[in-house]
Amino acid sequence: MSETLYIIDGYSQFFRAYYARRPYQTSPVTGEPTKLVAGFADILMSLIRNESPTWLAVALDVSGDKGTFRSEIDADYKGNREEAPDDFGPQVDRCFRMLELLNIPMIGIEGVEADDVIATIARRISKQSDGVNVRIISSDKDLTQVVNDRVELFDPSKGVRTPSDVFKYEGVEPHHVLDILSLMGDSVDNIPGIPGIGPKTAAKLVLQYGSIEGIYEHIEEMTPKRRENLEGGLERMELNRELVRLKDDLDFDFPLESARIDPGSLDMVSLDAFCRELGFTRLPTQLRELISRSMSAGEVADPDAFGTLWADSTGTGSVRQADPDAKYELVGSVDALKTLVDSIRSTGRVSFDVETTGLDVMRANLCGIAISHEVGKAFYIPVRSPSPADHLDESAVVKEIRGVLEDPTIVKIAHNAKFDIKMLRRVGIRVAGPIKDTMIASYVVNSTRSRHRMDDLALGLLGLNCIPISSLIGSGANQKTFDTVDLELAVPYAAEDADITLRLWDFLEPEVAQLDLVDLMDEVELPLVPVLAEMEYTGVRVDPDELDRQRVRLEEALEQLRGEILNSAPGPLNPDSPKQLAAALFNDPDADPPGLGLTPVKKRKTGPSTDQEVLEKLDRDPEVTTPLPGLVLEYRQLAKLVSTYLVSLKESINPDTHRIHSKFNQVGTATGRLSSNDPNLQNIPIRTETGREIRRAFIPEDGFQFVTADYSQVELRLLAHLADDEGLQSAFHAGEDIHQAVAAEVFGVPIEEVTKDQRSAAKMVNFGIVYGVTPYGLARRLDQDVARAARIISDYKSRFKGIETFLESCVDEAHENGFVQTMRGRRRQINDIQSPNRQTRAMAERLAINSVVQGSAADLIKIAMIDVANGLQDVDSRARLILQVHDELVLECPQESAEEVRSFLVERMESAMDLSVPLLVDASISDNWFEAK
Repeated sequence: MSETLYIIDGYSQFFRAYYARRPYQTSPVTGEPTKLVAGFADILMSLIRNESPTWLAVALDVSGDKGTFRSEIDADYKGNREEAPDDFGPQVDRCFRMLELLNIPMIGIEGVEADDVIATIARRISKQSDGVNVRIISSDKDLTQVVNDRVELFDPSKGVRTPSDVFKYEGVEPHHVLDILSLMGDSVDNIPGIPGIGPKTAAKLVLQYGSIEGIYEHIEEMTPKRRENLEGGLERMELNRELVRLKDDLDFDFPLESARIDPGSLDMVSLDAFCRELGFTRLPTQLRELISRSMSAGEVADPDAFGTLWADSTGTGSVRQADPDAKYELVGSVDALKTLVDSIRSTGRVSFDVETTGLDVMRANLCGIAISHEVGKAFYIPVRSPSPADHLDESAVVKEIRGVLEDPTIVKIAHNAKFDIKMLRRVGIRVAGPIKDTMIASYVVNSTRSRHRMDDLALGLLGLNCIPISSLIGSGANQKTFDTVDLELAVPYAAEDADITLRLWDFLEPEVAQLDLVDLMDEVELPLVPVLAEMEYTGVRVDPDELDRQRVRLEEALEQLRGEILNSAPGPLNPDSPKQLAAALFNDPDADPPGLGLTPVKKRKTGPSTDQEVLEKLDRDPEVTTPLPGLVLEYRQLAKLVSTYLVSLKESINPDTHRIHSKFNQVGTATGRLSSNDPNLQNIPIRTETGREIRRAFIPEDGFQFVTADYSQVELRLLAHLADDEGLQSAFHAGEDIHQAVAAEVFGVPIEEVTKDQRSAAKMVNFGIVYGVTPYGLARRLDQDVARAARIISDYKSRFKGIETFLESCVDEAHENGFVQTMRGRRRQINDIQSPNRQTRAMAERLAINSVVQGSAADLIKIAMIDVANGLQDVDSRARLILQVHDELVLECPQESAEEVRSFLVERMESAMDLSVPLLVDASISDNWFEAK
């Protein structure tokens, strides 16, 4: 709708946002709940972005000393409403402040409900303002009364209601909605209707007789019972009519222009401060996008909203600095570079950022280096550009800048330093010295932050809107490389990155200290950065011929399985189609298409599910005699191995190094665990022999061997230490089979008499206890009834009381502080711990427990990696750490030093942390990863 006034029914949408199915969230700054505010902000931004309203206002209920006029005429009006939750009101106050900052007017009259305010504005605008339409945002069906050709109602859960829609769904025209509500009442507002008259009957009567008056004029035609109800309910109906009727003639001032949407007039400084306080990172970005869109549409915006404009002299484009006062310069000569290097040495620290032709370091070329050693001032040193006369020779730049970047006394600051370190190594620079990383600092401060990108942090923490890379190189199929960007645009973009990185470090460093996380950052996370950079740069060798051999073998097996599946199916079946499989399994034999008539295990909106859990249950069911579920399970497993691993791994092999250079993500999980991507080497399946075979393709360099080591039952050992449980600790000290020992204690039998099933149950509880295993979950895993699973968990906790006490302490810590901490002090915010939803809160409590144990395991493996990397060169300078997969490390070293490296690796891993139980490491030497034991 063009030229439209949108009116939001404020409290209707406040409650919608409060009870929306989204995680309970709190401000990382103040600790206050913010779920309602965030939800309402999403409603506003979605409305503005998608509907482009000309004007926007919010109508509010404002109770007087005696409530509203409706509560004065009926004391029971809305008497069924419960008190709003304690955290509702403070969040509404925050919404009021947000609306003020967004220049969105709030309209409320003491003693009057928002519906009446909306009705008055809608009537006034539709009668007085030619060409202006009204759209009401509300879930209140009372407002269907005001719908007409120029007034629409938009219910977020039901969609738009025009006059024809009202007739379709309510059965009457909008002007008759008052009549049917008067007859049927409104349970939401505690307005009782006439007995025996519901929505359909009310609509039918009104249509038949034209009005309530017409109904009572023809009351003699009614059945005796209906006549009795209508006559007896006459007084109630007349009261209902007064309660339901919307007042559309209120006297208040509402200049339409006061509600005009004008993004360019926003006070972004105040809005940024508001968002930072509540921990909102997306809202400032969305607002700046609106400002940008309004500017592109020809509106005049505040020039300070984005900062200084850098115009492309060719007239083909422009960029805007985040800080208009910052000074960004091109280093256009070697002499100027030498002067810059001297000034860096005098300050003792430097922020740097590299620009490249791509994100794959092993294939990209360096375009330039951005440098900043003073906030608000930065330089760009180009080595590739469209203008050869204006950029410097790469070798000359490397020669001059190497001394500073390799100087161990100068502090280096970068964002995602791992990328810059690898790229600079490609051109011959080994970055050394204290390396500070703003991405890592952000992660240490708040590991649950959804994004740690520099642009997001600059906006969320500093209130600065950085130049987007897409404004220089585009996106999608038309994206170009950075070396084709004119220096007039490249200089401010690149230099700004270095400047913003320096500012972010100055902001985050005291935050880390304030949260007492300096040791975690300086002793664990930052020292790991160069270790991971080295691992990624080295990569791991992969044999493409072995991948091809396995692919051919599995494709032959798949072809055979397709035949067996077709033979087992009641008709034609594509095993890759879940819909066809569901029909084959669950349709009746005489249906079209025919099926086997099995009973569906669980259903989705689209029909019976055929996911792995369903097929496994059918395959185990003794009453299901068809082999089809098991065959499809095997087919899916092999098909995934081919497509996800054998094919994609071969495509990931670098043609120059013949190695896969996977990336290890240090900020990808909230627990502190490392993740892997491009490709993900941590997800290569090992539970089946066929999956494990893929590891056979991972081979060391000629003349080298793999040395592989992994922690044995590390999370259980950490649990024994953290819980200080004597029973669990004694079993580890005695070197017993921990699952057998626990089974003996739980089931009250001698350890030598523990059965296979008892050990299996104990193993499930041992590994599940730190994940908050439930009786239902354990029952499913053991294929036993829930009651027995509950007894096993109860007996476990009774025998190992230290564990139960520890688990409770984790939950208590989360409730008290809003976060939990690992052994090395790593924090994880538990956002849903105060959720009013019991199920959501229980999940948060399980998360609190898991985060402490799994996070401590993450700390352990990271410390071990640092210790191994720091000492490995003393054992053999040619040895290198190449892979980390959960609790496993893989090294590559010359054959002659393999045994010495193995001993060194075990010693460093077992001594990485001082625990009350011994850390045990299993290590082996092999000629491929598959053979590692």
